[in-house]
Order: sequence, then structure tokens, then C-alpha cells
Amino acid sequence: MSYTVLARKWRPRSFEEMVGQEHVLQALSNGLDADRVHHAFLFTGTRGVGKTTVARILARCLNCEQGVSATPCGECSACREIDEGRFVDLIEVDAASRTRVDDTRELLDNVQYAPSRGRYKVYLIDEVHMLSKHSFNALLKTLEEPPPHVKFLLATTDPQQLPVTVLSRCLQFNLKRMTPGMIQSQLAKILEAEGIEFEAQALELLARAAEGSMRDGLSLLDQAIAFGAGRVRHDDVRVMLGTIDRDHVWNILKALADSDQEALTAALRRLDERAPDYAGVLEEMAVALQQVGLHQHLPDALEAGAGEREQIAALAQGIAAEDIQLWYQIALIGRRDLPLAPEPRGGFEMVILRMLAFRPDSGGGSPAPGQSRARAAGAAAAVQSAPASAAPAAPAPAVEPASPTATESPDTAPPGPVSEVADDAPVAAAGSDWVSMVQALNLRGAAQQLAVNCWMQGREGNKITLQLDPVHANLRLPAAEKRLLEALRRFHDDAELKLDISVAEGEGETPARREERRQDARKQSALEAVQSDPNVRALEQTFGARLNPDSVKPLD
Repeated sequence: MSYTVLARKWRPRSFEEMVGQEHVLQALSNGLDADRVHHAFLFTGTRGVGKTTVARILARCLNCEQGVSATPCGECSACREIDEGRFVDLIEVDAASRTRVDDTRELLDNVQYAPSRGRYKVYLIDEVHMLSKHSFNALLKTLEEPPPHVKFLLATTDPQQLPVTVLSRCLQFNLKRMTPGMIQSQLAKILEAEGIEFEAQALELLARAAEGSMRDGLSLLDQAIAFGAGRVRHDDVRVMLGTIDRDHVWNILKALADSDQEALTAALRRLDERAPDYAGVLEEMAVALQQVGLHQHLPDALEAGAGEREQIAALAQGIAAEDIQLWYQIALIGRRDLPLAPEPRGGFEMVILRMLAFRPDSGGGSPAPGQSRARAAGAAAAVQSAPASAAPAAPAPAVEPASPTATESPDTAPPGPVSEVADDAPVAAAGSDWVSMVQALNLRGAAQQLAVNCWMQGREGNKITLQLDPVHANLRLPAAEKRLLEALRRFHDDAELKLDISVAEGEGETPARREERRQDARKQSALEAVQSDPNVRALEQTFGARLNPDSVKPLD
């Protein structure tokens, strides 16, 4: 007995067996059950998402001997013959091989005759956009006013090429690409039914490689079964697809996050030993960065295996949110420009160096791990490369501590850690202490932004009360509050510590405001230094030059 490929063996025979496309199936089912069936349907979508499958199921629904409904019996002769592709009143046409107008006219000559066996004569025209202009003209009149016993089912991957006159005569249904989760779930269901051993990570690779096409996923699954001698294993699928082990990507990203040059060099060397497709590596890096970014801000939206979730969570704690965005963009642009590089490995290494060299300034708050070292190195380079004649920037004035409030006695001791502040400590002291505490918490991402824009009202027992300005109310994300509370509990070594954040207007001391004042003071100091520089003054007096204050920035 000949082997039937999985894509044909597991082709759905009813709407209930379809995966996804609920928006299309619901409309068709309601129309069939209410006996409101249009005479022409157009199914569009990328390859392998079920266009012709839906059309064949619709043909069964129309010609089932039990009557027109959304649930054909599947047992009558009409249903069986449609499944086997030998139903005389279902005329399937491949428009890619019959583009001439004579072929279309020959096809339409039989439209006027009643169906031989079925209730309707159904014309299923696949890749209809391949018809010639004259063929469309020949089809138009019949498509607009067909006999009552004729239905047209058109399918195409490129509806933009269809004339507007054809589109206006059809009910249009756009079938969506399948998500990797849908494809992976269906592949697992099929393998369990076939009794084939498999690994979930292998199916995850196949689902991603299918790129939204269920048919492609089933074809790849057939290939994986043959490659693995009857088993679908992660290592075999990775070799078959030519993809790299994701551990290489995680190692590179971790070394970048830590600015660890030795670890990065070793990771690149191990990667090169595999002779990888460097464009594919950059694609995997972009996918990994997207997953890390989702974990930081929308953890519930993340689709990943249990093993990868641990690595994603670890990187999410070690990479600042702004670094992820920048590296993701660098990876995309690097993948686009890789064919222009003298050789792929060199182009890939330049992309990695770009990620290592350029990191955004996070503004207020403490930087991510490795961030301070990279910026310190950049600042040192900037100082060394500055010309000797340049006037040194004046040191930034120290920020005066907040003045005591009326309720604070003159002999009040300087504020210590929050854990040592009395319950009735003044708000000013608590706010000042909050600034130093945030610096010690070493937060990142959304939790850091939430913390630096809050000010502290005080602490009562094991409850810390913070206030957030309404301007930054959008920072109150559940995940960010959770990470902030966990950091505070570790800082105070108090597992019962509670956090209360309210949104209210006020002028409390926030780390962001203090940092803004510090930056303004440093910029003003740098501007005064440049304005007093003899060379600058000579240029102004001799050539009438004007200094642009916005162009002056303090050296980091």
C-alpha cells in the first residue's frame, strides 16, 4: 500500500476539524444553516492556511445527500466522492495551467447544464489571479448572474492582482496565518495519533520554520520523521533545518549584557566552529530579544518552552529595556545588510561589536549590569581624546539636601536606611532616603522607571507607602510593582513587607527629579565653562560667532 503524506492524510474533512480561521468558519456556518449561501466566494491568504480545504468542505456542505448544512454527514456517496476527488459536479481548475481565454470559455460552456448527481455544480478555481485579462472578462458575466444550480469558489494567494470587477462580485474571506502555537499543537496531536515518539522542543522548531503555513508544517514533519528514523527529536530537527542551538544565542546575549569580552570571544569561537548561517543566527537573536522584551513587560503574552523560560527570565533581569530595543533594531538592520558584507562572518562580528559599543543612556536611576562599566569606559575614552587646549568643565555643584520641614527638630540625625526610620519620620527625610534606596536596589526596566518616578511618604510597620505623579500613572504595571516589592523585601530582608502605591499630585523628592536637577546643574556648569573659554570668546569677538547652548553637553 502506498504511503499517504501527512498533509493529505490529515486534511480536515469538516469545519470542526479545521485549525484556526474561526472568523471564516463562523460566517460560512451561519450562512449554510440559515440557507443564505452566496453564489461566489473568494478565499485569500498565504500558502498552506486552508483555502482549498475550506472550499472543498463547503462543496460537501452544499452537496451532502442529508441536506445543506454546516455539518455534512461524511458517509453519503457525495461526501465520500468529494473527499476522494472524483465527484463529477465538483470541477476543480488550476488557473495557473489554464490561463488562456479559450480554456475559460470551454469551462463556462457547461455552466448552463444542470448538475449530474449533486445539488449544485461547484467550480473551484485555484490561484485564480493567474487568469489572463481576457479570461476574467469571459468569466465576469457568468460570475455576476450564474444559474441557480452553480456556485463559484475562488482561491488565491495574491488578491491584489484580481480585477475590481471580480472582487465586487464575490464574498471575500481572508484566511490568517497560523500561529506557531496552533501549528505545534496540531503536530503533537497528529504524532500522538500516529504513535510516533517526539520531543516538544523539536515541534517548536518545526512550527516556527513553517512560517504560519500548516501544510508546510506537516511537510516538514514528514521530513523530520524520515530524518529521525521514525522519531522526532530536537537535535535531529535542528540539524535538518540547519538552525543553530539556541544556547549559542543565549551565551552571546549574556556576554553582551555583562560586557564580558572573554566570554563573548569564546561564544563567537564556539559558534564559528559550527559553520552557521549567520543570517539565521541574527534572526534567532532577534527572536530571543523579542521574547526577553515580552517577558519584561508582558510576561503572560510570552510563548516559550519551560526550558527557555528560565533563560529568558535570567536575561530579562540582566538587560535594560532600552538595550533590548536597540539590540533588536541592530540585529534586524544587520541581517538586512549582511549580504553587503565582504564575508558573512565579518559582517556578523561587526553587528555584535555594534551591540557592544552602542548602548542608550537610561536617564535617571541605576544602569543595568555591565552598563556602568561600558559607559565608564566610553567616558574615559572621551576624556583622553579631548584636546589639551579645551577648557575643563567645572565640577557640578553638590546638590543640597532637602531643607528640614517645620516638624523636624534641628538636632534630627541624618536619615539612615528606611528600615531604621521611625514610623513618624518626616516626609522630607523619607523622600531623601528613598533616593539612596533606589540606587541600592539595582532595578531595571519597567520596575526601575516606576521606582525613580515615585516619592516616599513613609513607613508604618511593615508597610511602605509611595506616591506616583498622575503624569506617570501608566508606569503602574502589575509586573513592575511585583518586581519592585520583591527588591524591597530583599533589601530589608523582610518577606512580609508590603507596598502601597497611590497616584497623586505632589512635589515629593523622586530619584528622577533629583537626577534631572543634577543633569541641569552639570549642563549649566559646562555651558559657563565653554562661554568663559578664551578661544570661544575670541571667535565671538572676531567673527561674530554665536554659541548654541543646546550643543553643549557635559562630559560623562
